[in-house]
Amino acid sequence: MFGIIVSALMLTFGIFLKITKNPGMAQNKKFAWVFIGIGLASLIFKTVNYK
Repeated sequence: MFGIIVSALMLTFGIFLKITKNPGMAQNKKFAWVFIGIGLASLIFKTVNYK
């Protein structure tokens, strides 16, 4: 259950980085797709294997 929450938070943070207009976050915007990809893949595999 903890892994699902962490995956969802990573996905949410990646989406936040993608849509934010904050100039302080501008240097981290290139990592947005990394967080989205890892969060989404992890969330999919954790929900498929959840028992």
